[in-house]
Amino acid sequence: MSSWCAVYVDVGYLLASAATRVTGSSLRSGIEVDYPGLVSRLIDQVEADSGLSVLRVNWYDSGSRPGGQPDHHQDQIGLLPKVKLRLGRLSYAGEQKGVDVRLGLDLALHGRARVADVVYLVSGDDDLTEAVEEAQGAGVQVRLLSVPGVNGTSHAVSKHLRRAVDDELLVATETVDTCVRSRALAPGLVAGLGEEDAVADELGAPADDATDEVTDGAVAGAPEVGAASTDDMADGGERDASEPVPQAEPAGMPMPSPAVLGRKRASEVVLPEPLTATTGPGTEAGPGLWDAVAYAVVSSWCRTATPASLAELRAAQPTVPGELDRALLLDLSSRSVAYDIDDAARHGVRERFWHHVGRIRLT
Repeated sequence: MSSWCAVYVDVGYLLASAATRVTGSSLRSGIEVDYPGLVSRLIDQVEADSGLSVLRVNWYDSGSRPGGQPDHHQDQIGLLPKVKLRLGRLSYAGEQKGVDVRLGLDLALHGRARVADVVYLVSGDDDLTEAVEEAQGAGVQVRLLSVPGVNGTSHAVSKHLRRAVDDELLVATETVDTCVRSRALAPGLVAGLGEEDAVADELGAPADDATDEVTDGAVAGAPEVGAASTDDMADGGERDASEPVPQAEPAGMPMPSPAVLGRKRASEVVLPEPLTATTGPGTEAGPGLWDAVAYAVVSSWCRTATPASLAELRAAQPTVPGELDRALLLDLSSRSVAYDIDDAARHGVRERFWHHVGRIRLT
C-alpha cells in the first residue's frame, strides 16, 4: 500500500499572515499572489520534509461570487495539478461561512479513512484543535505548517493548536517573499513632489520663461491679434467685418497629443504620517496599540483605493466594511497575543480606524 502526505490549507490564514509579513496588515486586498508558484513551493517543502509524495492539496476558502461560487483566481487554482478546491461562502456582511467546518470535517474524516499517513495543516485557528486530535486518534501524524512573521517566528497560531499537533515547521520565508507582494508601487516608481518638471521636460512641455513670454504677447514674427496687416494698410483698405480674424498660435505651446494627456497622473488616496509613533514601547497595549493597528490597516487599504472608494467608505460610517473589520481584529489579536478581543479593544481600534480615515487626503 502506497504512503502519502496531504496538505490542508486554510487560505484565510495563509494570505492574512503573508500580507502581514509583506505589508504590515492582514488586509488581503493589499497583496498580489503567484498562486501556481505558491502551491508548487508548498508541495516541494512538504515532500522534502516527509519523504513522501503529495496526494493532494486541499484548498479551503470562501467563494467570492454569489452562492459561494469561485471567482477567476479560484477557478485557476482549482485547475492546478493535485489541488482540490473546497469553498465555503460569504455572508451578506462579508464574513466567511462554512470554511472552518468543512476543513475540520475533512481532516477528521480523511484521518479515519487513513487517506494519508502525514498531514500538513496550514492554519492557526484554535477551532481546528479537536479535528486534529480526531485525525491523530486514527493514527495520522499531523504537522502544523505556519507562516513566519517579520521576526521569523510563526504568526498568529493558537497555543492550543500548537500543543495538539505532532510537530510544527514554518513555511519557507523565500516562498512568502517570492510569491506574495504588495499591490503598492515601489517608492522609486512614484513621482514625488518636484518631479513634475522632469516629467514635463520629457513630454516636451515649454519652459516657464517661454510661457511667460507667451503670456506677455511678445511672440516674434507674429502679427498683433486683431490688428490689420501692413499689406492691408498699404492698400488703404479695411478688413471686412464679416471676415474672421486670424488668431495667432503662440510659439512653443503646441496642442497636447492624446498620448501626453493620457500620461497625466490620476488622483491618489494618501494617508499622512501619524502624529505619534506607531511602534515602540508606548504601542505595546491599550490605545497606543489600537492606533498602530488601525493606521497599518488604513495605510494598506490606501495602496489600492480610489477617490470613489474613499467616498463610499466614508459614507458607510460608522459601519466598518467586513474585510477591513476582520483585518483590524485579526491584527489586534496577533499583535496583542490575545485570542479573544474584549469589547473595549474592539471599540477602540474601530474608533482609531475612523480617525485615520478622516485624515486621508487626495493628491
